[in-house]
Amino acid sequence: MALVLIVDDVLPLAQQYAYDLKRVGGYETIVATGGEQALDMIASEAVDCVILDLEMPGVDGFEVLRRLGERKDPTPVIVYTGTGDFDRCMKAIHLGAYSFIDKAESMERVSREVENALERVRLETEVAALRRDLGADSPIIGSSGAIRQLREQIARVAGIPSPVLVTGESGTGKELVARELHRLGPGPNLPFIAINSAALPENLVESELFGHERGAFTGADRTRKGAFELATGGTLLLDEIGELPAAAQAKLLRVLEERKVMRVGGDRMIDVDTRVVAATNLDLEAEVAAGRFRQDLMFRINVHMIHVPPLRDRRSDIAELAANFLETICTRFGVRVKQLSSDALSLLMEFEWRRNNVRELRNIIERMVISAAGDTISPGDVPAEVREGRGAASVSEAGTFQELKSDAERRIIIAALERNDWQITKTASGLGLADHASLLKIMRRHNIRKK
Repeated sequence: MALVLIVDDVLPLAQQYAYDLKRVGGYETIVATGGEQALDMIASEAVDCVILDLEMPGVDGFEVLRRLGERKDPTPVIVYTGTGDFDRCMKAIHLGAYSFIDKAESMERVSREVENALERVRLETEVAALRRDLGADSPIIGSSGAIRQLREQIARVAGIPSPVLVTGESGTGKELVARELHRLGPGPNLPFIAINSAALPENLVESELFGHERGAFTGADRTRKGAFELATGGTLLLDEIGELPAAAQAKLLRVLEERKVMRVGGDRMIDVDTRVVAATNLDLEAEVAAGRFRQDLMFRINVHMIHVPPLRDRRSDIAELAANFLETICTRFGVRVKQLSSDALSLLMEFEWRRNNVRELRNIIERMVISAAGDTISPGDVPAEVREGRGAASVSEAGTFQELKSDAERRIIIAALERNDWQITKTASGLGLADHASLLKIMRRHNIRKK
C-alpha cells in the first residue's frame, strides 16, 4: 500500500487531511509540520508521494523542492495551497513538483491526483527498464515443436501465483519466459522487477531484496524499499538464484513461506504479495548435493518448473530468429534492413551455439550487419568461428526421425525461397512441386513467411 506524506505547518489541518485521504483513497498516511521534518521523514520512511504546503515558516515548500532536487529524489510531490496564487504554483512545478491542487479540492480529486502521480512514477520506471533492455533480447520467437511446447507450459502456469523455476543454459531466454509469465498472469500492468543474484555484491544482497532502513549501514542515507516490496502485486524475477549466498537463501525461504519481509535494520514485518519466478543455468540438485544450495529452498521455488530448450535443439527456429534480429538491429542502427543469403543462413543453422545460445546468435547477427558491405549478408560476412566450428547435430541432440525430417524440410524450403528472392511460383518450380499452392501449403505447415 502506498505511503503518502502530508506536509502542513497547521497540525490539525494536516491530520484531518491525512485521515480523509486514507478514508477515501485507501492510502497509508503520515504527517509533518515543517520542511525540515518533511525532508527527514522522506529520508527515513519509504514515502511514495508527498502532498506539500508551500506557505510554511522556516523551511517552506519551495526549499523542500530545491533540496529534493539536489538529492535527485524521485518521490513525486503534489503542492497544495490556499492562496490560489498561480505564479507560485508554476514556480513549484519548475522546481520539480508533479502538479498542484487547491486546498478546497474534494478528497476524491486529491486521491486521483495521488494515483496519477504514482502511475507516472511506475511508467517512468518501466520505460527506463525498456530502454535499458532495448535490443538486448527478442520476444519468444519460433514455431518448432520445442518452442510450441514452451509456450503451452507458460500458458498453463501463468495464472497460478505459485513460484516457478525456469531452467536453461545461458542465453536461452529465461528472462523472456519470466516476462511472458507476468504478461499472461493476473496482473500484467503491475510491477515486474528483475534481480540478477550473481551481479549483486554479497554485502548488498539482502538490502536489494528486502530493503533497508535509514542508517542500517554506512551509506544508507534514506529508507529504501527492496525488490519484494517494489514488486508487490506483480512479479519478481530472481535470476541466477543458484548464486545467492547462504544467509540470503535462508531469509528468502522465510519470505516465501511467510509472505512478509523485514528491511535490513528494521524491527517490523511488512506484508508482500509478490509472485516469484526464479531462474538458473545451474543444476540445483547438484548444488544441493554439494552443500551450496538449500534443499528446502529448492523445493519451495520448484513448485512449477519450465525448461527453456537450447538453440541447438530448435535449429528450425534460427531462420525466424535471424530475420527478427536483422530487422531490429538494422532499424536501431538506422540502416536499410539487410537479408541473409541462403548459404549464410545454412552456416548459422549448422553451428552448435553452445556458448550463449540465442544471445550469441544475436551478437553474431549484429557483427554481420556491421561487416557486410551490401544489402545481402554472404558466407564471407559470417565470422570465422561460425564457419569453422559448424557441424551437423547428432540424432540424439536433434530429436526423433520425424523431427529431423520436419527440420530438414523447413530448411530446404527456406533456402530455396532465399535463392529465388521469395518468388513462390519460381521456387515451387525449382523444387519440382506441382504448383505454387503446394508450396504455400508446406509454408503454412512450417509457419514460414517472409519477414
